[in-house]
Amino acid sequence: MNAIPADIQSWLSTRLVELCAADTTSGQEDAGLPGLRALLQELGATVVEQPVGPGRTNLLALWGRPRVLFSTHLDTVPPYLPPRLQDGTIWGRGACDAKGQIVAQLGAVKTLLAEGREGFAWLGVVSEETDSTGAAAALGLADRLQDLKALINGEPTELKLATGQRGAMHLCLHCSGRAAHSGSPQLGENAAWPLLDWLQRLREQPRAVDPKLGPEVWNLGLLRAGEALNSVPASAEAHLMARLVPGSAFLDDVRRLAPPNGTVDLRMDEPPDLYPVLPAFEHAAMPFGSDAPALRVLVPDRTVVLAGPGSITVAHTLDEHLPLAELEAGVELNRRLALHFLGD
Repeated sequence: MNAIPADIQSWLSTRLVELCAADTTSGQEDAGLPGLRALLQELGATVVEQPVGPGRTNLLALWGRPRVLFSTHLDTVPPYLPPRLQDGTIWGRGACDAKGQIVAQLGAVKTLLAEGREGFAWLGVVSEETDSTGAAAALGLADRLQDLKALINGEPTELKLATGQRGAMHLCLHCSGRAAHSGSPQLGENAAWPLLDWLQRLREQPRAVDPKLGPEVWNLGLLRAGEALNSVPASAEAHLMARLVPGSAFLDDVRRLAPPNGTVDLRMDEPPDLYPVLPAFEHAAMPFGSDAPALRVLVPDRTVVLAGPGSITVAHTLDEHLPLAELEAGVELNRRLALHFLGD
C-alpha cells in the first residue's frame, strides 16, 4: 500500500467533516450541494447537475472522457448526527454511509490526477436509502459515459469487494376475520391468530445458504391487527423484507404455508446480483443492498465493483463512525481499482 501524504491526510479529514456537517437526510439531499460543488470545483471537474425532485439533485463530475466511474449516494438515514473528530476517528451521520465513500473516491481521483492520469467520472445519486429514484434517473446520463470500462460503487464493505448482493423481496401477508365484542370473542374470528401461526410456520422453515452471497434471511418489519382493544380484529397484516439468494423458494414457502383466509401481496421483487472476482483483491459476501445493480447498466459490459471503507455494522446506528486510517486505506483501494480497470 502506498503511504498517504500528510497533506492528503489533512484534506481527507477536513472534507469529510465538512460534508457530514450538512444534514442530507433522504428528501433534502440538496443541503449538501454547496459543499459538494466546492469540492468538485477544487478538483477541476466538469460538473453536471441532474434534478430528480424538489430538494434532490444527482451530481456527475467528469475528468476527461471517462473510462472509470466512481459512484455512491448522497442521502443519509435519520436522525441527523453532527460530526466530530475524536482520537483519529470521525463520528456522525454519513461518516461511512456514504459521505466517507465520497471522500475516499474523490481522494483517489485527486491522487490519480496528481499522477497525470485522467478518464474518470464521479456520480452522486439521491434517495438510495429510500426508493432509489436517483439511480433510476442517473441512467439518463448514459450519453456522457459511453466509454466506461467499469463502475466502482462505494458502500461500507470493510475494504473488501462484495461478491454480489442478495435479492430483495417485500411481501404483505394478510388474514381476514370477523369483528365481535371482546367480551364475546367466540362470536367473531380473530384475524391475528392465523397470521401469527402462519409466521411461526415460516420461521420454522430452513433457509438456503449461497456460497457467494451467504445465508437467505427475512425480517418481520411491520405487524398490524385490529382497530380497538375491546374488539376482535377483523383484519391483520404483516410486512416482510426478505434477502434472497439464487434459486430461492421463499415465496413458494409463504404461499404454501398460508391459512385458508390468508393472501399474499408481492410489493417488491429485486433479483440477486453477482459481481466479478478480481485478482489481488479480497472479497466477501455483504448483508445489504445498494444501487449497484441499477447503475451497472451504465457500463457497456455491466462490469461493477461494490467496495469501500467502513463497516455496515455501524451504518444507520447512533454510533456511525469511520477511522481516518480506514478512510486513507479506502483512497488507496479506490486508486488500485481504477488502475486495474485502466489496465495499469
